[in-house]
Amino acid sequence: MSAKSEQLLQLWLPALAHFEPDHPLREWLARADRLVDGSGGYLDGLGDYFQGIDSDVPAAAITRQFLAGDAADATWLSADPAWVQPDMNGVRLLACGQLQVEMDEAQALAAPLRPVFDEAGMQLEISTPDRWHLKLPANTALPSFAAPEQALGEDLSQHLPQGAEGRRWRVLLNEIQVLLHQHPLNAERRARGLAPVNSLWLWGGGSLPGRLKSPLRGVISDDLLLRALAGRADAAQQTRTPETVAAATPGWLIDLQDLPANEIASHWWPTLQPLLGRQSTMLHFASAERWRHEPWHRWRFWRGTGR
Repeated sequence: MSAKSEQLLQLWLPALAHFEPDHPLREWLARADRLVDGSGGYLDGLGDYFQGIDSDVPAAAITRQFLAGDAADATWLSADPAWVQPDMNGVRLLACGQLQVEMDEAQALAAPLRPVFDEAGMQLEISTPDRWHLKLPANTALPSFAAPEQALGEDLSQHLPQGAEGRRWRVLLNEIQVLLHQHPLNAERRARGLAPVNSLWLWGGGSLPGRLKSPLRGVISDDLLLRALAGRADAAQQTRTPETVAAATPGWLIDLQDLPANEIASHWWPTLQPLLGRQSTMLHFASAERWRHEPWHRWRFWRGTGR
């Protein structure tokens, strides 16, 4: 998206394949103009809105700065609470963050881990119950870590740092998993029908970048990294509510890509439909497809809904 992507209203949506033929959005797509594809996926998709951002984004430093304002002069690594489960083919990452962890639970889970990280020369910070960060000395060299979206549902062995440089991290992660597996709080969580926090997912390493550039005036999202990037680009940011979505104007990005398509139809469409009816809108799907919809496109009755 260039700086002149004109001041369109931007909608970031789930993958197009998730929208059934009878989804109300399909009728609007049929009347819209197809554009060249943007970027697919979450991290690469962020790069369409923030210059210089790609799958190697130093998410840990950016989110820590947004939450605590102290990320300068250090290297940071996200260490988010995760749920992994063994199966016949290995150990799979089933969830990362959003595990319904309260702050007192997070602190209790972190307590036996802190000495391990201290011994390794790292400082564990509980930024929020779902977002934990490791502080390392400035300019610490880090191997490549996979983002959660790249590993969810897959065997961990495919996404852990490999080779000699990754061995230290594999050993560290194994020790962390043993400690969390033994933690009595996880037995209590299972008794309450909650998933255990039996691992941490390490990703998004690096140092805090300078100010970012974006053509966006603001973002409406519940995604921490997206909101933190907006803050780094001096763009406004708001949480996602029917009221903030209804008030969105050209130059704003409405982030819906994390939602099920049926929830967009049932909960958000009554708010989105009037916006599409009065504003020039870019629709960008997580699977990369993009359309431009103009208010006057509603008169294109001759176009079917099967696009």
